[in-house]
Amino acid sequence: MRQGPGSVNPPRRGFLPPARENVTSETTPDHREATVMWLGIDLGTQSVRALLADDDGTVRGGGSAPLTGRREGPLHEQSPADWWTAVKAAVRGALAGGGRPRALAICSTSGTVLLGDDRGRPLTPAVMYDDGRAPGRGPGRALLLQREYGPGRVLHQADLIAARLLGRLPPTDSSHALKTGWDPERGAFTGPDVPGLPEVVPPGTPLGAVDRAAADETGIPAGTVVVAGMTDGCAAQIASGALTVGSWNSVLGTTLVLKGVTATPLRDPAGVVYSHLSPDGHWLPGGASNVGGGALTAAFPGADPAALDALAAACEPAGAVAYPLTGQGERFPFAAPGASGFLLGTPASDADHWAALLQGVAFVERLCYDRLDLIGAPVDGPVTVTGGAARSGYWNRLRAEVLGRPVRVPEVSESALGMAVLAALGAGAAPTLAAAAGRMTRLRETVRPEHRGRFTEPYLALVDALERRAWLPSDLAAHARTRADTPR
Repeated sequence: MRQGPGSVNPPRRGFLPPARENVTSETTPDHREATVMWLGIDLGTQSVRALLADDDGTVRGGGSAPLTGRREGPLHEQSPADWWTAVKAAVRGALAGGGRPRALAICSTSGTVLLGDDRGRPLTPAVMYDDGRAPGRGPGRALLLQREYGPGRVLHQADLIAARLLGRLPPTDSSHALKTGWDPERGAFTGPDVPGLPEVVPPGTPLGAVDRAAADETGIPAGTVVVAGMTDGCAAQIASGALTVGSWNSVLGTTLVLKGVTATPLRDPAGVVYSHLSPDGHWLPGGASNVGGGALTAAFPGADPAALDALAAACEPAGAVAYPLTGQGERFPFAAPGASGFLLGTPASDADHWAALLQGVAFVERLCYDRLDLIGAPVDGPVTVTGGAARSGYWNRLRAEVLGRPVRVPEVSESALGMAVLAALGAGAAPTLAAAAGRMTRLRETVRPEHRGRFTEPYLALVDALERRAWLPSDLAAHARTRADTPR
């Protein structure tokens, strides 16, 4: 069992938050204005999003900037320099109205790693979360980079941006560190021996203040508190308000991430489901699939999603059954490095193909809940949907039909809002994360299924196909069939 450099071993939860850093100085912004604001930054796969929210969750500004990467077979890399360029553009968009945040937090994709120097400057490209060249999630990708480029500090996306804002390399948070081998129960890194692992602090820990150089580049006032963040899935869960034991959040963007809340860690012998530790002391079990909205972009580049959604409504169920995986390899609800996407049958039209992809993602989402139920997770609580796909009213309704249960849609379904909530917690504006989220998040609507059972047959066809390919374990396939036969 190895500790990251500078990690501390407290008597409870494996580590103790370091003393809050005093960030008050002559560079600290004047916060006497009536409106208190918080900034969240979300480093996604296809874009960076920044959102400025006030203390009751009203969005005061937003900005975004695109990201691109390099995909060649199992390889998926991005340039860390592009992240900083996109962050500057997105943040300036969010602050264009003159808002001055008191604090900010950053989320990023889970399992994406790069190597940097002791100041947090990048030394390598970033190996993305779904890069298939190395096993072991983050640890394997870090070792891959060290073999190819030599020694370096292991960084996550959020670490790099925090370093640019602070002018120095800060500790990472335990949420991002989870995929690089951090065990939140033991408070130490476990697994492969990876040189250059970071210090680790709990999410919500103040890391320092934005320096003048970063303020000039981004427009963020010098002295703004930088708070340790969480992964994008956890950030979306915070934005959803799903922070009570038994509740679940499905985050659907380029990929699909499910996060729930339990009082104790959830054990998964296969290691497909993992648990983050909430700043409130609860556990956030879940998993991340490589299936998601990226399949739509890959199959229909430049398409109008709203127009195709309208046409897809006439294709229920679709004439083909899709496993809409782009690239190679699946992580959740089953682990299959050799998995690849496929279609059963031939779509009758573009609309039918689009419908098959939408339904296929929803089928994988349903299989995720079957997996969670199989290992003993409570899955009967409220389900909230967030991520870019939650902007599609049709897809929300379809997912409720496939899941056979109501889904709740927040008023703002942005991971960046979750980071604004965490920033408020880290700056001491709320006693708990749940209290901060209760003040800053609201539901827009609840979508209820009207035709239960309509998609059972194609769902089970996908289960059968995945099992035949030896990707889906037989016990999970059998459990999915049993649950399909049980009235909900």
